[in-house]
Amino acid sequence: MRHVAWLSVSAVGLLALAACSKKADTPAATGEAKPAAAAMPSMTTPPSRKPGLWSQTMSSADMNQTMKVCLDADTDAKMSVWGQAMGKDMCSKNSFSRTPGGWSFESVCAMGEAGTVTSKGVVTGDFNSAYTVKISSTTTGSSMPQANGAHEMSLNAKWEGACPAGMKGGDVRISMPGMDKTMTINLEQMGAAKK
Repeated sequence: MRHVAWLSVSAVGLLALAACSKKADTPAATGEAKPAAAAMPSMTTPPSRKPGLWSQTMSSADMNQTMKVCLDADTDAKMSVWGQAMGKDMCSKNSFSRTPGGWSFESVCAMGEAGTVTSKGVVTGDFNSAYTVKISSTTTGSSMPQANGAHEMSLNAKWEGACPAGMKGGDVRISMPGMDKTMTINLEQMGAAKK
């Protein structure tokens, strides 16, 4: 049962990270992502990640979860580097800015039954090879009691190469301690179901 609770909180976390920002105003990817500074010509365009398979470890006080995320240009445009874009209409606040060491962001997103998620955080690293996201969020009004409250999370991501056969843009393979099987979900389909 504890793993089901972790999975529920993780799903809310993934949706919260995939919920709120504007779609990137960038041309279609050519298959080669530019370094973060070059991919960010203005303050209104979020950085783009290199297309392919990203290994991500999400950690919090009560959870440590590893996932593999397949990104293509379309999925990355919808789920910017801090993962916010699919449900941009759900967000009453959504801002990001360049900092000396990377980026900072803030958002307030109404996620339906998942509650209202207020988030702020920082992103550092190289969006072609590895980056880190540190996020503080507060969830209120979720139908899943374990999701409500304040949460601190960090996400470490590393590019592993091309997406393997059988994975398409937006596919996420999740594994957690104590689970025998790996679960696959598609973040774009989850986002569409929440609209």
